[in-house]
Amino acid sequence: MPSFLSSRIDASAQASSAADWLALGLDQALEDALPELIQLRRHLHRHPELSGHEHQTAALVAGELRRLGWEVREGVGCTGVVAELGPAQAPVVALRVDLDALPVEERTGLPYASTVQGLMHACGHDLHTTLGLGVARLLAPLAGDLRARVRLLFQPAEETAQGARWMLADGAMEGVQALFGVHGFPSLAVGTIGVRSGSLTAAAGELEVEVIGEGGHGARPHQSTDAIWIAARVVSGLQEAISRRLDALHPVVVSFGRIEGGKAFNVIADHVRLLGTVRCLDPEVHALLPGWIEDTVVALCRGHGGEARVRYREIAPPVHNDPALTALVEGAARDLLGPGQVLRLEQPSLGAEDFAQLLSAAPGTMFRLGLAGPDGCTPLHSNTFALDEGALAVGLKVLTLSLLRWMEAGGLPAPEARR
Repeated sequence: MPSFLSSRIDASAQASSAADWLALGLDQALEDALPELIQLRRHLHRHPELSGHEHQTAALVAGELRRLGWEVREGVGCTGVVAELGPAQAPVVALRVDLDALPVEERTGLPYASTVQGLMHACGHDLHTTLGLGVARLLAPLAGDLRARVRLLFQPAEETAQGARWMLADGAMEGVQALFGVHGFPSLAVGTIGVRSGSLTAAAGELEVEVIGEGGHGARPHQSTDAIWIAARVVSGLQEAISRRLDALHPVVVSFGRIEGGKAFNVIADHVRLLGTVRCLDPEVHALLPGWIEDTVVALCRGHGGEARVRYREIAPPVHNDPALTALVEGAARDLLGPGQVLRLEQPSLGAEDFAQLLSAAPGTMFRLGLAGPDGCTPLHSNTFALDEGALAVGLKVLTLSLLRWMEAGGLPAPEARR
């Protein structure tokens, strides 16, 4: 089997076991790097930045990568950073991590809690960024021995599902043969990972509905067309229609998170605006949803004397994990962590991830990294979200060995060849 590591590493170190990790000295390198990486992650946590505004985060990342000897491009996809290591003409394998934080006021009480009012790394992207920098640190000493080119994508604006498109437009995925990704998962214990071949996350869209009625006096609703009442019918009617008009074997979730309307307590509202999200696992069903939702909403509104304007924006397609790359990650994790620490996820998530956009350019896989310590872990996007930092070493091991295994295997055949 061809190897993408140089011949100075003996054959026993290239075996498909944890021996390759130890033979390359990565266990000691990780132990040496961890204290500084933990402090780096805490610095990022203290200084969160919103999607598309990750200027200081990107500058820190670029500076660290240059110090390690990586070739760096800044301003990729707005505030993204791309770094490469290894021979210029070799096959390219990539790792994507994300940079942005959320508009959440932190309530963890941690000594390194956010110093920016109203912003927080409530989804673990500070950990993801540190994982990318940790991989860069572990691979840097092997630069002269790599026969594959490793590309690190530090992506902005994952939370708004814009960053992946921006980076694609800037050529961040050109030439990539395989893509790896990771996301922290509060439902899994530290020391474990979750893998799933095929669908991992749902397709997602943003839904805006404007309900148009006719205002009037609150004492005489029969002389008006109550947009608030019609909007309530839209919210409940859509749920009922989903259960009776769509195939239950292909679940669809529509959730409204914002409603705006009305100007006074005793005036019938003539206009209501609803904002929500749509999730679906089946790409074919998802493609039909914008038209189906519009037809259903318009019919509901007209049936009660009102009108409707419906706008739908696709956020992200489903993440579809490549089977061969998923098996590669699973094998690396089993060797490093032990078979009992690698869990096969039975169900996909209805959450969305714009990692899926990058998969339009190359096959890839994303795994779930356990974040829960002995006392558990609050959900993602919570203002009390606090992960166990033991996840950092676990993620670094799995990601680094997965990249090396891909090189050892000489890359993976194209999807057509695996069918």
